[in-house]
Amino acid sequence: MDTPDDDELVRLAREAMGRAHSPYSKLDVGAALVTASGQVFSGCNVENASYGLTLCAERTAVVKAVSAGEKSFTDLAITTSRGEPLMPCGACRQFLREFGAELRIVVEGQSGQRLVSSLAELLPQAFEPADLASEGETGSAQ
Repeated sequence: MDTPDDDELVRLAREAMGRAHSPYSKLDVGAALVTASGQVFSGCNVENASYGLTLCAERTAVVKAVSAGEKSFTDLAITTSRGEPLMPCGACRQFLREFGAELRIVVEGQSGQRLVSSLAELLPQAFEPADLASEGETGSAQ
């Protein structure tokens, strides 16, 4: 399966953004996540009146991918209804880190401005799976 280019990933993220449930923040977010096998999983933010139960688009896409048996990711596109691009929140950065530090992230706002970064750049010195290894064991960090 061919890996989609950035334009296609952003298009898929925008499509997912159109399904967002954001009655409280009024900020729609969409994500498109590419797996190492080339599959794409999309997600949108799903808000809840109890804000702590809200799911960001990035985490929605990851949960869908993991539920389908995928745990290795290469690229992530994020789009928002805001004019300027928004990078993932701290909770999403940590959630994404569970599956590797080298994830490439493309974000685009309504203005069309696009930023590209990596998870390692956005979450340096991250708490990671290897940090939970017992002393003397090697971790399974990715």
